[in-house]
Amino acid sequence: MKRFIAPSILSANFNCLEKDIEMINQSDADFIHFDVMDGVFVPNISFGLPVIEHVNRIAQKPLDVHLMIVNPDHFINPFAEAGASILTVHYEACAHLHRTIQQIKKAGVKASVCLNPHTSVVALENIIGDLDMVLLMSVNPGFGGQKFIENTYKKVAQLRALIDKQNPECLIEVDGGVNYDTGKRLFDAGANVLVAGSFVFQSGNPAETIRNLKTI
Repeated sequence: MKRFIAPSILSANFNCLEKDIEMINQSDADFIHFDVMDGVFVPNISFGLPVIEHVNRIAQKPLDVHLMIVNPDHFINPFAEAGASILTVHYEACAHLHRTIQQIKKAGVKASVCLNPHTSVVALENIIGDLDMVLLMSVNPGFGGQKFIENTYKKVAQLRALIDKQNPECLIEVDGGVNYDTGKRLFDAGANVLVAGSFVFQSGNPAETIRNLKTI
């Protein structure tokens, strides 16, 4: 099973953002991950459309945009137009999830759904066939650098079984507390994509860290 790495821009140096994007461009990373926070759905505010539009001008990797916001339906088309290749919405934020997924696909973007740590993978049983990716939060969303929640390994294995049965092309992405140890165990449990923020950008050699994560 192929492995993918998505460095999270939330941990990049915004005084030298272009330099960090160029590092990702030249690295073995597969996606550039964006955590868009509104201060309502999660207790933090990050960045929005202008940052993604700027990065899209210089990025050579697909933009993986995670919407941690209320009413995501209102912003699907703007984020698609800004350059998102993958749009992730939260199961917990969508009253009509199927309609939201169809709207994402209509915008020409791959559709992904995120589950918070307390939400069971069973919640996706009736929608999994329509998804390109599922993002599992291995920390409570809103802030970087949190401690990894051990139950995530079990959730990855449960989700892998569901996906293999109904939609084998769907990817499993995990975000939060990723390092060499947790990353290996996540890949072994059935994950495809690891989001890594502080572990990459606070390392002595981010490009080497990305490369090592892919081969653990």
